[in-house]
Amino acid sequence: MAGLLKEIDERRAKRALSEDKIPDEVVARLMKAATYAPSCFNSQPWRFMVVTEGDSLGKLHDALSGGNYWAKKAPMLVVVATKLTLDARLSDSRDYAPFGCGLATENLLLQAFADGLYAHPMAGFDPLIVKEAFDIPEDYIVITLIAIGYPGSLGGLSEKHVAAEGSARNRKAETEVISYNSWSFE
Repeated sequence: MAGLLKEIDERRAKRALSEDKIPDEVVARLMKAATYAPSCFNSQPWRFMVVTEGDSLGKLHDALSGGNYWAKKAPMLVVVATKLTLDARLSDSRDYAPFGCGLATENLLLQAFADGLYAHPMAGFDPLIVKEAFDIPEDYIVITLIAIGYPGSLGGLSEKHVAAEGSARNRKAETEVISYNSWSFE
């Protein structure tokens, strides 16, 4: 594979995380990569809250769903949030703020991979608990939490998650998600 495609292919959302602290200069590089994402009219609608300290991590742990128990080992969790007024709001409910946050999140994930880290975005959390714990204004949308850490031991993972850690990448066939020159989807 040429260019960046190799790294994109090899990046995975792993769960076996080490509790080792991530150096400040690495954290700064991750966040710089995230903020270099493109956005509509260069509005940069993303808001990232980087959480690395015990009490604050505990507040986020309280918001995690049961299936994300493994994320409690992560030395760093990132809250990705936005509000719809931070970016273009176009016809047909095309709100670009969440899209921009997705682009920025992917930049962060790829930089984490380049730095030898696992970065795992999660939907399994209660955004209301997160907002209340950190006094995040009501008009913000907490889109995802990202657990970030160096590769760690499989110990402590469920059998299902141990199997997933070593499984082959499972992607839909390109014909299911890509069409050329005409719409071919149901």
